[in-house]
Amino acid sequence: MISVNDFKTGLTIDVDGDLFTVIDFQHVKPGKGAAFVRSKLKNLRNGNTVERTFRAGENVSRAHIENRQMQYLYASGKEHTFMDTETFDQINLDEKQIEWELKFLQENMNMNIMSYQGEILGINLPNSVDLKVVETEPGIKGNTATGATKNAKLETGLNVQVPLFINEGDVLTIDTREGRYVSRA
Repeated sequence: MISVNDFKTGLTIDVDGDLFTVIDFQHVKPGKGAAFVRSKLKNLRNGNTVERTFRAGENVSRAHIENRQMQYLYASGKEHTFMDTETFDQINLDEKQIEWELKFLQENMNMNIMSYQGEILGINLPNSVDLKVVETEPGIKGNTATGATKNAKLETGLNVQVPLFINEGDVLTIDTREGRYVSRA
């Protein structure tokens, strides 16, 4: 058990049988009434974000999430196969579990798989990945005064807005948290 007064960003807790990660929290001491902790929590099972208020000093269960280093091997229909890099055990994840992460996954890519008591919760991608541009329009010379952008399709099927100087074949660094262009690799 952990007190809500000890909340930290990134802490994983179990509230009423659901697993949450603390995204944000604020200790509030109103002039009248008891103190409380206002928090923003992300559900690890379905990805929803909820706001929840706890009384100061209230205790919640701490959830110990296991992170295992795994390598993405291949896709077979709607199943995606990952291999543990130490034990060589393989697991299959349905594409519904990793819908957002599929936009950034490449074969033989290493990442951490989160699990809780044997239940696979999802994938922890690196903050950025390098992906190749497979389709984009040519940039129009002289149209750069306003910081104009154009659409580019990447090797994983992800579409991002990029500056006009990006061409097909360029390798770009993409932020996996927001799915946006960062720079040329």
